[in-house]
Parts: sequence; structure tokens; C-alpha cells
Amino acid sequence: MARYVMTGGATGIGAEIKQRLLDQGHQLTVMDIRDADICVDLSDREATAQAVKDVLADSTPIAGVITCAGVASHFPDKRKLLEINYLGTLDIINGLESSLSAGARIVVVSSNSAPMCSKPAVVDHLLADDWQSIDALLSELSGHDCYSGSKQAVARWMRRQAPALARRGININAVAPGYIDTPMTQAVAQDAQYGDAIRQFVASIPCGRAGTPADIADAVDFLLGPNSSFIAGSVLFIDGGHDAMFRPENI
Repeated sequence: MARYVMTGGATGIGAEIKQRLLDQGHQLTVMDIRDADICVDLSDREATAQAVKDVLADSTPIAGVITCAGVASHFPDKRKLLEINYLGTLDIINGLESSLSAGARIVVVSSNSAPMCSKPAVVDHLLADDWQSIDALLSELSGHDCYSGSKQAVARWMRRQAPALARRGININAVAPGYIDTPMTQAVAQDAQYGDAIRQFVASIPCGRAGTPADIADAVDFLLGPNSSFIAGSVLFIDGGHDAMFRPENI
């Protein structure tokens, strides 16, 4: 059995992936704001660095990293939303990269909202680590701008890392869930600002239903396994056909 590290295992998609790995007998360390092996606020870079050190105190090589922790559009602090979703992915992966074993897998969680970002500047500033420009832009950004922008930045950052990691025998990919029925998305659906739009969004899913955490865990299970050895730098949309419906001419 192998050793895995993941963020965001407390609820929803992360909880499903966590249980899969434990049921398979793997050694697993979960980092999250609560109900985790290591409790950490991923918007706090010093605390995140310490959490990484705590993980690395065990010298067992790491076979996989899964970054599930994230917050949605209704999160009240827009800067913190960006920090959790974007920096919370990069800081964990960069911190653990040196301890990844040959053949390791990294799976980051993006979103099918990533292509819908209407403020491309926020994505560019995230990728450039230009937080001064982000702070100047924040007042113009909606929660959706920040959420979709953070998830697009995660996917583009993943793509940039993929070739160098692949040359080392480490594959990094992203899953891009659509609407998945989780406590987080249920909270958004009940939000006064976003609720009606979310209900219309769910009704338009071509497959005719919302996704489940198991739908995402199935894909992550595959990307962590031996049959995905030639897949590197890909973004897998798991959204019941929504991305194809919204962007039929894009690949």
C-alpha cells in the first residue's frame, strides 16, 4: 500500500476520495481547516508551510497528492477565497514535490467554472504572484469572478508544471467538476445572491442530474492508478456534458 497526502477531506468530494483511499488500505494524511490529521488554514502561508513540514517529518515517499480544499463563490472574503483555492494548491504541491516517489501522481481540483471567468486579469495576476494588482482589482470582482478565476489559474498552473514533472516520472492532472451535490454547493444554492442561478444551472445539465462525490472520486481513483501513466497535464471535465454544451467549439 502507498502513502498519499490530500487537502480538503472533511466533507463532500474530499471526504469521498479520503474514504476510497482508506478502504484501499493506503496510508493517508489529510490537511483541512477541521476534522483532519493536520488542521490548517490554507490561506495562512506560514501555517501551511508548517503543515508541510509536519507531513515531511515522516520520510516515507509520497505516492500521490490530491488538493481538494476549496471554497465557493458565496465565501464572504474574496481575497481569502483566492488564497485558499489557488495558493492552497500551489503551496502544498511545491512543498511536497521533493518527497514524491517515482511514478507519483498529483491530482488538483479545478472546476468547469474555470473557463467562465469574465475577469482574465485576475488569473494573470495569480499566475504572476502579483497580489498588489489583485488587491487593487478586488473591489471590481464578484465572488464568481474570484472562484472561476482561482480555478482557471489552478488549471493553467498545473499545465505549466506538467512537462517538467512528467520528465521526472510524476504525472499531474486536474479534474474539473461541474455541479456536484455537496454541503458546499448546497450552501451556494441556498444563498440569496446565487441560489436562483444555481437551480437553473442544475436544471440545464445535459445528463439530467447533478453530480455526486462518487463521480469525482471515480475519476481521481483512475488518475492515481497505474492505468493513467500516459496522462499528464490534462483537465478532465466531470460535469454531465455542461462544458461541451457551453463551449462546443473549444477543446
